[in-house]
Amino acid sequence: MAQARARKAAKAKLPTIYLWQGTNRQGRKIKGEMVGENVNEVRNELRRQSITPTKVRKKPKDLFAARKPPIKSSDIALFSRMLATMMSSGVPLMQSIEIIGQGHENQSMQEMLLAIKADVESGTSLAESLGKYPLHFDDLYVSLIHAGEQSGTLETLLNEIATYQEKTEALKAKIKKALVYPAAIIVVAFIVTAILMIFVIPQFEELFQGFGADLPALTKLVITISQVFQEIWWLIFGVLIGSVTGFMAMKKRSRKLQHLLDRTLLKLPVVGNILHKGAIARFARTFAVMFKAGVPMVEAMTSVAGATGNIVFSEATLIMRDDVSTGTQLNKSMQETTLFPNIVIQMVAIGEESGSLDAMLAKVADFYEREVDDAVDNMTALLEPLIMAFLGVVIGTLVIAMYLPIFKLGAVI
Repeated sequence: MAQARARKAAKAKLPTIYLWQGTNRQGRKIKGEMVGENVNEVRNELRRQSITPTKVRKKPKDLFAARKPPIKSSDIALFSRMLATMMSSGVPLMQSIEIIGQGHENQSMQEMLLAIKADVESGTSLAESLGKYPLHFDDLYVSLIHAGEQSGTLETLLNEIATYQEKTEALKAKIKKALVYPAAIIVVAFIVTAILMIFVIPQFEELFQGFGADLPALTKLVITISQVFQEIWWLIFGVLIGSVTGFMAMKKRSRKLQHLLDRTLLKLPVVGNILHKGAIARFARTFAVMFKAGVPMVEAMTSVAGATGNIVFSEATLIMRDDVSTGTQLNKSMQETTLFPNIVIQMVAIGEESGSLDAMLAKVADFYEREVDDAVDNMTALLEPLIMAFLGVVIGTLVIAMYLPIFKLGAVI
């Protein structure tokens, strides 16, 4: 359903931007830009603002303009926090969205917010307006906004959403660091090795040709590898880049591959532990926010499944949802998945018995977010000497291989 909405929203065109000129109540000439469906809508909106329009036209497209920047999840998190802060300070919703939209540095974000403002002003609810942009406002976000509008607690829920997104972004950054840091070092090591093989080793090879003696086995091996690099370096780099690109494309299309990869990552030493704790933290944080907002448990678990960041946890959450819908206690269903530690299951059981499930889940999320922070810091501290040792072995082996013939020659002389 979410994918269908995303495709439908992608096909829909954003309201057009119009340039306008007019006079205000004091008779002073003013001008500006406004988002609208047509010229008449813009004129009517200007009149509502006590501006007499004299000229309204579509903003021409700049064929040489730079490509619009994408809207990132951090932009949405910042918008949520600013909207929550402004509304808590007594600024009306429409004015808050307009101020945030006009002051945002990201042009794409600016246009989207002004379009949302125009949509809400036409009578559409905020939740429905946000739901037209599912790539940026997911079902979880829209459900919470809808619950806030229905219960009259929009300001409170906006604060909850902002806090949730900030913690989620921080957790994502930590997990990304755990995955990207080792991969980046391996890539750098490969590039450095390739440069030595293609440009440095051939210089030594020319030098060794004048020795007239057999070279050590290690030197011969390195020279052979260097010759292969020189002849088909383009093929080696092409295969590596193509393999990574193809794998990422297959991962997006194949659910089986996603399941295999996510399950394999969870079993990896160190990194798997971090990803496991991160998935539990996301599960607990999302569930706590949804449950606190008054969303029914079964409905909340549908959104929680998409927020865990791991397909293994996502599928387990959907199974738990089906169990809960038939009357099974949540802690019993969690126990059957074998994904949750005993301490988490016990805290959920206490929350269910005492009627404070959201508070218990929030404590679980806080605990595991700290665990992820500590685990990533410890892994980084452990990896730094190991990486230095790895690079030392790789570069040292190449250096030794090149200087062995020189040492051999010196011993003979």
